Amino acid sequence: MSFYDELEKLDFDEWNARVINASENSVIDALMHQNRTVEDFAALLSPAAVKYLPRMVKEAERLTRKRFGQTLGMYIPLYLTNLCNNSCKYCGFAAENKFRRKVLNQEEVYAECEAIKKMGYETILVVTGEHEKKGGMDYFRQMIPIVKKYSTYLMMEVQPMNTEDYRELKELGVDAVMVYQETYHKPTYQENHPRGRKKDMRYRMETPERLGEAGMDKIGMGILLGLADYHADACMLAHHISYMRKHYWQSKISLSFPRLRPAAGGFVPPYPVSEKQLIQYICAFRLFDPELEISISTRESSQFRDAIVPIAINSISAGSSTQPGGYAADHHDLPQFIINDDRGVKEISRHFEKMGLDLIWHSSRVS
Repeated sequence: MSFYDELEKLDFDEWNARVINASENSVIDALMHQNRTVEDFAALLSPAAVKYLPRMVKEAERLTRKRFGQTLGMYIPLYLTNLCNNSCKYCGFAAENKFRRKVLNQEEVYAECEAIKKMGYETILVVTGEHEKKGGMDYFRQMIPIVKKYSTYLMMEVQPMNTEDYRELKELGVDAVMVYQETYHKPTYQENHPRGRKKDMRYRMETPERLGEAGMDKIGMGILLGLADYHADACMLAHHISYMRKHYWQSKISLSFPRLRPAAGGFVPPYPVSEKQLIQYICAFRLFDPELEISISTRESSQFRDAIVPIAINSISAGSSTQPGGYAADHHDLPQFIINDDRGVKEISRHFEKMGLDLIWHSSRVS
């Protein structure tokens, strides 16, 4: 039995209705509770909760400060490849998109790491397209030891792998792995992943469990906002987090909140999420599980990040590039997604330090 089997028992449309039809009293009850259930989470995500958003924001900030103090972790993504065998309709790296593909060699990885070091980062997120032959374990065995020399906390966002591979990655120095389910709605998942290994929804959904079995320090989870109705999708994610807390309590859980934008290939998000909805969504998760590590990427605007960081965020990226060779060689190939907050590291650092936050470049201090 895995969470995929648990998902079979959950009705997507029923949970969507729970959110949409939640009463004001259920929202008040959820705000009063200290240990909140998925049912409470659904109420906090509901239209009825909108009038209570100021109260949710205040409570989210209180819980964030209680758990993480005034710290704000700083990390940077390092894209090693943009090769991909999948055909995800929403991604710039999809196999059908025609642009110059790149796989960094050892010399180029060293150059990227040197550029990152000059920016002050010690927490690095390695990202690749999903290509097992040119971006799989043989490649990682060469490149991860290089990146590890430059990082005190090393994260990865790559294709799902088996438990033994994750154990080996941990031995190579990987501390955390991020793997997003994209959506828990099966018809939507199948429609948007027509080809490639990613088509196997069960294998992808069971990845956090394999990471837990491998003893990974932190497991990153999340959905793509805009792919399916986010109300029910978020509830499925909350159920998944609860499952992971129960069965793999040794590992920390982190969340990211990628909002889909139009992408190469003509993709337009069918369920766009507004900034106000995103604030409510993030606050609801902070109230649901105060221990969650929550990050916000440069996908979002500087104005939005300035607003949400003090409320519920404990780690951010800055000065990011979403293409291989983007730091040392300044390549201008098709990026995975468009960066909306293009401020440099020094500018962002000064901004949040003025807000009273202590920027941490060594992730172990905020774990």
